[in-house]
Amino acid sequence: MSDTAPPSGAATDTAETLTVARNVSTRYLAIGIEALLGLVVLPFNIAHLGTSAYGLWMLTASITAYFSVLDMGYSGALVKFVAEYRARRDYAGLNEILSTIFVVFAAFGVLTYLVAIAIALSLGHIFTLSPEQVHVGRIVLLIISLNVAGGTAFNVFGGVINGFQRYDLNNVVGAASSVVTAAVNVAVLAAGYGLVELVAATTAVRLITYLVYRANAYRVFPGLQIRVASFRRARLREVTFFSVYMLLIDCANKMNYSLDAIVIGSFLGVSAVAVWTIGQRVAEVTQRLTNQLNDVLFPTVVDNSAAERTERLQTIFVQATRLSLGTVIPLAGSIILMAGPLVRAWVGPDFAGSVLVLRLLSLVVVVRVGSATASTVLKGAGEHRLVAFTNIGAALINLALGIALVRPMGLAGVAVATLIPVGAASMLVLFPAACRRVQMSLFSALREAVWPALWPAAVMSAYVLATRDLVPVSLFAVGVQLVVACGIYALVFVALGISAAQRHLYLSNVAALIRQRVPRRPVSEGA
Repeated sequence: MSDTAPPSGAATDTAETLTVARNVSTRYLAIGIEALLGLVVLPFNIAHLGTSAYGLWMLTASITAYFSVLDMGYSGALVKFVAEYRARRDYAGLNEILSTIFVVFAAFGVLTYLVAIAIALSLGHIFTLSPEQVHVGRIVLLIISLNVAGGTAFNVFGGVINGFQRYDLNNVVGAASSVVTAAVNVAVLAAGYGLVELVAATTAVRLITYLVYRANAYRVFPGLQIRVASFRRARLREVTFFSVYMLLIDCANKMNYSLDAIVIGSFLGVSAVAVWTIGQRVAEVTQRLTNQLNDVLFPTVVDNSAAERTERLQTIFVQATRLSLGTVIPLAGSIILMAGPLVRAWVGPDFAGSVLVLRLLSLVVVVRVGSATASTVLKGAGEHRLVAFTNIGAALINLALGIALVRPMGLAGVAVATLIPVGAASMLVLFPAACRRVQMSLFSALREAVWPALWPAAVMSAYVLATRDLVPVSLFAVGVQLVVACGIYALVFVALGISAAQRHLYLSNVAALIRQRVPRRPVSEGA
């Protein structure tokens, strides 16, 4: 037995908070770089490719977004088992699980590409495309699918990184990869090449990045040993009992996030997909910028649930929900109010149809991010079945409503078809269920987690509405307006929306994170 005493509860909570903060802060750095690059590169791509070719690119990319469900939910399940086996220090068992899932992922990678070939051969029968678009679309789909298939095989290394709560390593690599990909993108189009050459070059960069992720996995877990001979059917059954529900959740997410573009492409054509994509892209960036806390909380929730720390789970639920809403409401809310000037300044008046889409999808983002902590708590604390079935139900309703509303209401109907089921599932099922799981009343959760982040939006909205018509239609001016609006919200939220004790807790954690990042000068043994 070790003579070293385990860390106290306070020390454990502090270390846990700093780990989450480190992962989230570096993730925001990566996403900020990616968002900035996307802001510049997207209009550049449209200008050089044209609306039709760009819409074709987005349509084929939306098809490959579904391919990740072919991993049968093992990616999400793997994080849980890595975290559990690491906590138990059962490294032999962990290597057996990793070896088993690697074999499975490699098979899924091959299956993914076979499915891509089948879809490519049928592309002209699925969508309304010209013969030239069918030819180009097939090539683009097969190239993009190489990236998806390779990523499937390398998912096991991502599971190691996530399960060991070292997201920060891959965040730095992801940021560097985004810069290189954007540079290659601009260079290919500036040289006069077309869509096929562009997709081939950027896919090559992403495939090389997977090798760096693999190296990070061995850095985090030096004892990592992946061998085909270590495949165990018992380990596969063990992971499968959990992964089947992760599969259902992943399928539902893909339907909710990616199905809209396919419905639009089938009924309205690729030009409408391009208009939709403008609003969808901004909404996606908004969600990524505001939902990173919940993405890295899953291993932490698993640890606390396994140790039956209900009080700690309650704290995580309240604090993470409040911070998630305090992040998403100002950004998405200001975008809703400034959607018209933003779209005109970014891509011009020809995309005016994107304005209403952007407003509706931004509202969807608020609901999704606001309830994301509830879903994370439920998945990590044994209620994953409820999350799976609820999300599947919402996705099926989304599909049915989208098909019903796309012709009479156009793009706005598709956005409304997403908002209704997502809102109902989040506010009527998942959030109340999370309250019950952490033994907290719904009223207390709304009072402590939701209301402090909600009411400061009124002050921000008053400012935006009073000054919106004075903002020049330029991307820089609109960006400044959004930053100022978010700043006003942040000041009100920090000064008046939370208590002095909560404000001190947040600021002390930030200070501790900064101290942790500043390297200390080594002290010699003779000092």
